[in-house]
Amino acid sequence: MAESPVALMRQLHDEHAAALWGYCLRLTGHDRARAEDVVQETLLRAWRRMPDLDESQGSVRAWLFTVARNIVIDDWRTKRSQSEMTVAEVPDGAGEADRTDQVLLSWVVADALTRLSPEHRAVLVECYYRGLPVAEAAERLGVPVGTVKSRAHYALRALRLALEEMGVVA
Repeated sequence: MAESPVALMRQLHDEHAAALWGYCLRLTGHDRARAEDVVQETLLRAWRRMPDLDESQGSVRAWLFTVARNIVIDDWRTKRSQSEMTVAEVPDGAGEADRTDQVLLSWVVADALTRLSPEHRAVLVECYYRGLPVAEAAERLGVPVGTVKSRAHYALRALRLALEEMGVVA
């Protein structure tokens, strides 16, 4: 009597799962989520082809590895073809600019601000972040105008030094 598909699948899993997982991790550049998807799709295809999978007709492991490799290649080709544009579809350059660098720089500056004294940080926040004139910043902070000017000067120097220590150069 022939084994049930479930028993065959369990045997396939026991014999080849660890090797297939390692192979899929390498194929996907150690992206665990993608590797899981590739293993799942490979085993699903093996389940569908279970009656055809027979060690006497060739290595089951080789078949699994070939299927996994083809899945990764197909996925790569699909993504590449979706990202390619024909000459008629070339953007005019008026699209939104990538603001990643700007966001990262704002995080770095925010981190550098935490390294300043509370007085220096307060002056910079009022004058540069909120855009208040010196007189209004002085009123909000409860200090003379000259103090705001002096603190702003030294706060900018301290901020520049903090950014340089963090590896940011102009």
